[in-house]
Amino acid sequence: MNKKLILLALVGVGIALFYFFDLQQHLSLQSLKTNREKLDMIYQENSLAIIFGFIGVYFLVVALSLPGATILTLAGGAIFGSIIGTLVVNIGATLGATVAFLVARLILREWVQKKFGDKLDPINKGLSENGISYMLFLRLVPLFPFFLVNLVSGLTEVRLLVYFLGTMFGIMPGSFVYANAGSNISRIDSISDISSPGVLGALILLGLFSLIPVFYHQYKKTIPS
Repeated sequence: MNKKLILLALVGVGIALFYFFDLQQHLSLQSLKTNREKLDMIYQENSLAIIFGFIGVYFLVVALSLPGATILTLAGGAIFGSIIGTLVVNIGATLGATVAFLVARLILREWVQKKFGDKLDPINKGLSENGISYMLFLRLVPLFPFFLVNLVSGLTEVRLLVYFLGTMFGIMPGSFVYANAGSNISRIDSISDISSPGVLGALILLGLFSLIPVFYHQYKKTIPS
């Protein structure tokens, strides 16, 4: 059987099981607040197992593009604290995003490049010259859906290492913001309480800073040799 069909079937089964067992009900702010003390007790008794288990769950949610990553990031902060929570979230999210990227690349990139290759040439050229800057921008600025960046990036010619590093470093500030909020979960009544204009503005500013090399390269091209 075609490898692409097998991979697509596995992804489909994973998504179907998630909704069949209604696992989304456990990935809510209310559920997290209700079970906070229970999660703390389990973590104290089995620290290492919980850390690896959490990374595994986060990995699957991101790899399958399932809803719930935001709540899991808050949970990381609530269970492990701001710093360790950020690191654990970053590992799970980066690995999951990399798998989603590779799945999209294996299944769809060849078809997309054949059908839209000419239109994608400028994008591919930009990514080959300034891939890390663009990836950092897409990850830092919280205006682009995380799962969409994973999948669309896989359809371009951005290098895997560039994508991996851009994701790993680009999501760290946002991960810390939510993990830090999760460490004070009792004070949060809504996800919107976290995304204040100041926080969003700071992340957007960081994203713009990451584009400085792009602006510099464009400026150099305008200077006569």
